[in-house]
Amino acid sequence: MTKAVEFEHVSRHFGEVRAVDDVSVAIAEGSFFAMLGPSGSGKTTCLRLISGFERPSAGHVRIFGANSETLPPNRRPGNTVFQDYALFPHLNVRDNVAYGLMVQGTGKAQRHAAADEMLALVKLDAYGDRKPAQLSGGQRQRVALARALVNRPKVLLLDEPLGALDLKLREAMQVELKALQRSLGITFVFVTHDQGEALSMADQVAVFNEGKIVQLGSPEDIYQRPRTRFVADFVGSANVLPPALCARAGGPESWASLRAEAVGLAAAGQGRLDGTVASVRYMGPVNRVVVDVRGNAITADLPALGAAPGVGETVALTWDAARCTRWTRAEDAGASHPFGQIVRSVLAPSAAAAGAAARPAAPVARWSMSGRWWRCLSRASFRSTSSPGSSTGPSRSRPTASCSGRRISTSSCAPR
Repeated sequence: MTKAVEFEHVSRHFGEVRAVDDVSVAIAEGSFFAMLGPSGSGKTTCLRLISGFERPSAGHVRIFGANSETLPPNRRPGNTVFQDYALFPHLNVRDNVAYGLMVQGTGKAQRHAAADEMLALVKLDAYGDRKPAQLSGGQRQRVALARALVNRPKVLLLDEPLGALDLKLREAMQVELKALQRSLGITFVFVTHDQGEALSMADQVAVFNEGKIVQLGSPEDIYQRPRTRFVADFVGSANVLPPALCARAGGPESWASLRAEAVGLAAAGQGRLDGTVASVRYMGPVNRVVVDVRGNAITADLPALGAAPGVGETVALTWDAARCTRWTRAEDAGASHPFGQIVRSVLAPSAAAAGAAARPAAPVARWSMSGRWWRCLSRASFRSTSSPGSSTGPSRSRPTASCSGRRISTSSCAPR
């Protein structure tokens, strides 16, 4: 396997914040690779390390076998598609696409021909004379994609490029992006917090949490065989079964995860566990039924064509043991992603709130702060300070606010 991008024990620290923490991964040439995780998990920082906008604090980033730490962004064999498109409003579509070639000194006729070729590739060949303001969101996204491809990069970096689009357009762009990647045969590195995007497009998915890759594998492996409770909670809708409940259901006494679509309902006494229906929600193709089993909320996604049980009805839960993923290590079944608490709090919201209040607050510096938002702070919130340990050293701006009780630099709020 030829490695397009390789991380070798790479870390990137912003003060005390470990945005990327000892990441090692190899991305195959010609593959569609997705970095999936919540805000602040380190995925965008990894993308910036590949593009050259950040340098690693430790380790090495190799692009096609060559160390890239000393190469500036404009000399790396990759281009980036940003979430906000970053199109020049005063240029027409053709000149926006040809901008990189103009910077390289390519003649006008040649760069316009190359731009028209890329616009045809993204199905915008009739829009070259329009300004960005005259395009829809999906069309502007395709212009940004054409601009990134016109320089013929070996690696295309996509930083949540579909996040600003509505659902239908986002789904259509997913199909177009995958088809484009297959036709071009170049490496796509796609950053997203949307599990649907990662599962539907990627050949391989890396799930990030707190600066580390917690699971790496095919979309099917990630979804069907989550290795930790965090992955089970974050990727899809999973029931996390405690050891005592697994034992009552006839399995070994261990923590386990079970996807909602793998759970069926039967008459009371005819399944693995009996419980009481706590809620039923119509979701279009499925009815989402939450069943209370001795204080544990278990969700079942049932085809909407069938009759849904009534709230308060006693039912039995059924599932195939092969669909249950078990964790033998206690740490794998440990602290869950906070999003996973939402479903489990449906039965006793007051108790869940009390438990949340008893837990210490998570460090603010762990989460992402938009650079745009940060720059909007009043200049009065910054002060000039000298370098630590020196009264004559160069001054720099630092915020007077603190994260987690300690003063931090503006860069330590930047990782995403």
